[in-house]
Amino acid sequence: MRLTRLVHTLRTSLWLIPLLCVLAGVLIVIGALWLDRRSGYTLVPQSVTGTPSGVQTSLSVFATAMASLISLVLTVTLVVVQLAMGQFSPRIVGALLSDRFSQLAIGLFAGTFVVAVLTLRELRGSDTGTVPGLSVLLAYLLMFASLVTLIVFVHHSGQTMRATGLIDLVGDRTRDLIESSFPAAPLPDADPDVITAQEPGNVVRVDRSGLVAAARRADCVLELVPVVGDFVSGGAPLFRVHPGPRRAADVAGPATRLRVEEIARLVLVGPERVHTEDPPYGLRKLVDIAERSIAQPFDDPTTTLQALHRLHDLLRQLATRPLPAGEHPDEDGVVRLVERTLSWDGYVRLAFDEIRLAGAASPQVTRRLSGALQDLKSVAPPDRQAPLDRQLRLLTAAVHRAYEDEEDIVAALTPDSEGIGSGADVTTAVRLDSGTPDADGRPARTQG
Repeated sequence: MRLTRLVHTLRTSLWLIPLLCVLAGVLIVIGALWLDRRSGYTLVPQSVTGTPSGVQTSLSVFATAMASLISLVLTVTLVVVQLAMGQFSPRIVGALLSDRFSQLAIGLFAGTFVVAVLTLRELRGSDTGTVPGLSVLLAYLLMFASLVTLIVFVHHSGQTMRATGLIDLVGDRTRDLIESSFPAAPLPDADPDVITAQEPGNVVRVDRSGLVAAARRADCVLELVPVVGDFVSGGAPLFRVHPGPRRAADVAGPATRLRVEEIARLVLVGPERVHTEDPPYGLRKLVDIAERSIAQPFDDPTTTLQALHRLHDLLRQLATRPLPAGEHPDEDGVVRLVERTLSWDGYVRLAFDEIRLAGAASPQVTRRLSGALQDLKSVAPPDRQAPLDRQLRLLTAAVHRAYEDEEDIVAALTPDSEGIGSGADVTTAVRLDSGTPDADGRPARTQG
């Protein structure tokens, strides 16, 4: 049991791998210096390493930079841990501290510092004007590797600070533990007309032309089960295969003529949704910002209004455009790929439902929502009016539940593009009279 505890402590510690890297750096530079002395400092010519004074300056800068870099990396690691503890869960700290890449990066920087310092000591201790070329070249290579690792480390830290990065970190480790700890159950007979996902993740991109071509060759119709952007579990249905128009003359099922690996490669499954082929994801992000801004303890309805401005603009662009039907024919006009797509009702609900529920007690939010819905009704065609009418109806009901005074209810439902700032009840009215024209020949304006 003591051995088990020791192994567990070493595996979950932050210091072990950096310490081993430092020791490895000491041993490597000692061996390189020994080889330099044995060869009379002729293994690597000065045309490669530089003159003694130049090498001394370079190594001094390297050592100073590495010391600063190590402190910076440790600070970034602590910041990531603190943010994860405060925003997500304090139980995530162990997974972050045992992150192997962060440990190796810290170890590489510390090992490079040791190599630079010991090589610089050898150089300053030599009175012959010679350069330990192999050791200096080793220091140069480690410095270059440290620069590359620094860039990758910054990217890695940024990815780790995201909610998706932390969720994937815990999910992947737990999934590996399940696969190694629990025996695999016998699988039921697989449906020959279903193609499953090879790994878990979000559907990021779909090569529709490639899928149409593959379905045409197999004379079948492919049905994409998840919507683009959906999360798919490993082994869950990705496609359903349906017979094509010439199926009756073929005794073999359509799935037998498809290469499953080829079909799976035509769908990119990634760790997180992206904007490549997923417009609803942009609305999702704006809604998250808006909803978070009016939640306690932030209580920042002005930020919510800014998000609503962009949501209003996006829906205005979609209001008059035809939305994809989700059917993809081949060159003969035969539908070979079908998929579910978001409808106009879906876009409206995605943009407004959560904000309406969360911001019913904020007059800025309800006035801005009312203004956006009234404007969308003025441009949307008749067959797209119903979802907007539904939102107005639900908004009115939510405001009546939030306020008791009739004047507050009327004020909260007054359309206003700035929340409180440009509605009809807070601005002066502009009236065009048919009286004396002004200097430009236009009717004079009178403010009421």
